[in-house]
Amino acid sequence: MSTANLSRTVKRNMYSWHRILGIMTIIPVIFWTCSGLSHPIIAHWFKLQIAHEYIKPVAVNNSQIKLSVNDVLSKNGINLFKNFRIINFKGKTFYQVKDRKNEILYFSAADGAKLPDGDRLYAEYLSRYFLGDSTAKIVAVNQVSSFTDEYKYINRLLPVWKVSFDRKDKMDVYVETSQSRLANYNDTNRKIFLWVFSNFHSYEFIAKITNNTARYTLVLVLASIVIFSTLSGLLIYGFLWKKFKKPVTGQKVGFLRKYHRSIGLWTSVVTLTFMGSGAYHATHKFAPDDRINYVVEPEVRLCDLTVASTALPVQWDQVSNISLARFNDKTYYQVYTVKKENDSWKKQQIAKAETMFGEKDKKDKPNVTYYDAADGQLLADGIMEHSYSLVKHFVAQGAADGEAACCEMMANAAADETAPLIISSSAYLTKFDNDYGFVNKRLPVVKIALNTPGHLTYYLETSTGRLAAKVQDSDRREGLSFAVFHKFLLVDFAGKNFRDFLTAFSAFCVLVVSVLGLILFIKTK
Repeated sequence: MSTANLSRTVKRNMYSWHRILGIMTIIPVIFWTCSGLSHPIIAHWFKLQIAHEYIKPVAVNNSQIKLSVNDVLSKNGINLFKNFRIINFKGKTFYQVKDRKNEILYFSAADGAKLPDGDRLYAEYLSRYFLGDSTAKIVAVNQVSSFTDEYKYINRLLPVWKVSFDRKDKMDVYVETSQSRLANYNDTNRKIFLWVFSNFHSYEFIAKITNNTARYTLVLVLASIVIFSTLSGLLIYGFLWKKFKKPVTGQKVGFLRKYHRSIGLWTSVVTLTFMGSGAYHATHKFAPDDRINYVVEPEVRLCDLTVASTALPVQWDQVSNISLARFNDKTYYQVYTVKKENDSWKKQQIAKAETMFGEKDKKDKPNVTYYDAADGQLLADGIMEHSYSLVKHFVAQGAADGEAACCEMMANAAADETAPLIISSSAYLTKFDNDYGFVNKRLPVVKIALNTPGHLTYYLETSTGRLAAKVQDSDRREGLSFAVFHKFLLVDFAGKNFRDFLTAFSAFCVLVVSVLGLILFIKTK
């Protein structure tokens, strides 16, 4: 075959393959761009506002606490349980107790009487507070123990209560009563958006009829085809346009070819970044995110609480809550305090925190101290001792669940929880950051970075004994890729409005190119 014939063959086949690849993915691309376009619009410019997103900690009303938790539990015949907290609602103070069956019970701190159906009543109270609506009728209250189409895994928290209101917006509020926090909220518009985004952007319907492996395999295949189609289009319409250009046979087709080419060239970069980062993101989804299974919540015996909760050596006008933690074969009271300015006791706690975490971490200081339930003695560096114990347990649990140990040190720790782990750094976080983003939901957390080749880092919610996140270098690379190339994080300096506009505009341009290509395919076939 002569060089000229070879050139014509390559030219003809390249153009044909560009058209074939494009038509193979036209529907997925339209789905991706339309749903992607809706995300910044719904999530930002039409974001649903709620009255309160959290409950601000305040000092407990000590005058309403007539009985210690020890007295209340003994009075109600509870000798084994998992934890307790102090809560206030409807002007009264209660002990919120999690029993051995993970049921949450409520007892008056004044007389020890049990509040019937207390967890549901508290869920209703929290939902009205967060929503700022004390008058709307509640039409349904249901406990949610697994993730659903409207309460997805990305919300992290379980179990929660779903409280539905009789309002024009059909508002549903999800609350976690065990930590008195807002889990999520959906009105009619957001429910529609969730359905559209889940099925047209994340392809969740594929997982429902097959499984997640098939779902993400399909996403990778389609994204790869789009990438090859974009690259071939860039080659044809950009670098080799003079060789591929054909005489215009009709003004309409000429118009389509002109704008499909010009807009396609301008958007080829964002198409590649969208698809490349999306495909990379999908590769990290084959391994299931099972962090919700990582929790340390041992049973506590009432007889272990030798020191009554009301007899702790604390300043009660600064105590916002009390709970329990059990580690190293001992039970401790976790005492949470309200931070006040110009207070000598606060300065003393800050000094202790600085000893624990170092000068460089002065911005975030723990507001919790640990007291031995047997003798009431303060445990120095209590939150770090607790966090270290949790990390040891989670490393061992991960190995038992089949996770590969990343180094000899972790393998040893997995085999023996008494084996040492080498910590390279630690910090107490009250805000989300680049490594520990809003998607993880839980705050405050303790960050424990281990000295491993992949810089494995655990984020621990010590108030619940749960693993909030586990991050290593591969996760950081994928997260950075998705943030920069899929969400345009680099233009954050211009403000969120501009970033969302640029994201939406880019998705719209890709949509236009795809539609023009489809019309051109139909006109010239």
